[in-house]
Amino acid sequence: MLKCGIVGLPLCGKSTVFNVITRAGAEVKPYASGKTDPNRAMVSVPDPRFEHLVTIFEPKKQTPATVEFVDLAGLSRDASKGAGLGNAFLSFVAESDALVHVVRTFDNPEVPHPEDNIEPARDWNIVEMELIYRDLGVIDNRLSRLAAKKRLLPEEEEEKKLLERCQAFLMEEKPLRELGLSEDEQRKLSGFAFLTLKPEMIVLNLDETQTEGHVPGLDAIMSIAKERGLGLVQVFGRMEMEMADLSEDEQREFMADLGIKEAGRERLIQEAYSLLGLISFFTTGKDEVKAWTLKKDATAVEAAGAIHSDLARGFIRAQVVHYPDFVACGDSMPACRDKGVLRLEGKEYLVQDGDMIEIRFNV
Repeated sequence: MLKCGIVGLPLCGKSTVFNVITRAGAEVKPYASGKTDPNRAMVSVPDPRFEHLVTIFEPKKQTPATVEFVDLAGLSRDASKGAGLGNAFLSFVAESDALVHVVRTFDNPEVPHPEDNIEPARDWNIVEMELIYRDLGVIDNRLSRLAAKKRLLPEEEEEKKLLERCQAFLMEEKPLRELGLSEDEQRKLSGFAFLTLKPEMIVLNLDETQTEGHVPGLDAIMSIAKERGLGLVQVFGRMEMEMADLSEDEQREFMADLGIKEAGRERLIQEAYSLLGLISFFTTGKDEVKAWTLKKDATAVEAAGAIHSDLARGFIRAQVVHYPDFVACGDSMPACRDKGVLRLEGKEYLVQDGDMIEIRFNV
């Protein structure tokens, strides 16, 4: 299962954001007494398409797509040198497949900022640089080992050149995700678990007073997100956590009273799902409606394997209709067939996000 690691400076509200996402009720306080074990939770991915299919088919069972979130300890300045939880923290980051970087914009005198004032762009850069320093350390260690050898094998020579290229890029204070590495190069580097090679999104943690653009440093952090190609979502962390026990109508009324147009939870989860490079396809029927998770550009036979290995082994054809076509045909499979939008596809068909699929197989 792919997972998103929630990172950020201490006291930026990571555990609050974790609770907003997961509604898991994790304890909200600084990691203390050397505690390094992160909070973990599986979260259903909000998807109006899935909800609509459940309404249409009225199944006995409904299974949405899920994604795992991991709430990591705060990353202190100089963590790459052992400060704070140091390497223990960085090892948990290395296990994540994507990073949800929480940046604090709320101001609360009872929760002092570790840098003494609110400056989102600076805070983002502190964490980013610690990740860069950690990757440089990994490269330095490997290059030192290679340098100690009297003679390098051809594949080691290639590895050395690739690592030196990565090293030079990191020395320019740029993350490896911006280097433009090929899929083959990324595969060769996968064993190093480089932190700056992981996809990243920014989550601004606001308080309920920071509406209609009243967010300190907003322009600067939005500029960083745009320049770096990073997704950015705003959440009202503490407020959204406290709203979790309210009904939907009560939540809407509460937000309206505060002048807040939209809570950030659903968009954050959807952005994180996309950040992991995932799409959903659906299987439907009276017994179950299920959203299955696939990597982007996966084939029909891989979709069959996600359902059951027997379906991949005995794959014949995939019966496919795009969700928008299904809706346009009045939520009717016979109408989809009559209009020619219900198709039979072979093994190499690239599954599209929102495809409704039935696998034909023989074993």
